Amino acid sequence: MPEFDDALDDDIEEFDALDDVPELISKVSSITNELDIAVAAWHEDGRWTLALLPDPTDIAQIITSLKSQQTNGGAIALISIDEEFFILIRVLGSHIYLFLSDATCALDYLVAEELLEIADLPMPRRRQPRNPIGHIEILSDLGMNGMEISALCDDAELFPDEQLEAIANRLGFGDQFAELLEL
Repeated sequence: MPEFDDALDDDIEEFDALDDVPELISKVSSITNELDIAVAAWHEDGRWTLALLPDPTDIAQIITSLKSQQTNGGAIALISIDEEFFILIRVLGSHIYLFLSDATCALDYLVAEELLEIADLPMPRRRQPRNPIGHIEILSDLGMNGMEISALCDDAELFPDEQLEAIANRLGFGDQFAELLEL
């Protein structure tokens, strides 16, 4: 029994030494969170209104937030994750439209996998080429058709936040978007 207790004491000491780790973890988290952005946009009284959304990885909460902000044109979420891909979500009346710029990201990111599950879309295969998935015409009634969104997804030179900025510009709230995110 004493050997067990000694080993347990060593483990407890190792855990005590980790007391300073939350500070390190929060620094790493804040770095990661700085890469992730989520902006809600809705058209109200003839102009666009924008707001930051608190958690870019919580799809259900984002949809709930959009439902509370929608007006005649609905509400849109523009989300960039880890400088790898972007997500568009639109709530228009009782309809929810979802778009993911790269389906293969669902293999590595829970938020992308969750989006595919909510949209009842198939998971990609490992060696599948990078392709957008979801409702590609999500913004067509606002003036940005699926071909334009697809072209943005295909542009390997642009980071997701830049792709979202291009979308915001096309929809007419690019300056507000850049100001909100301090781009």
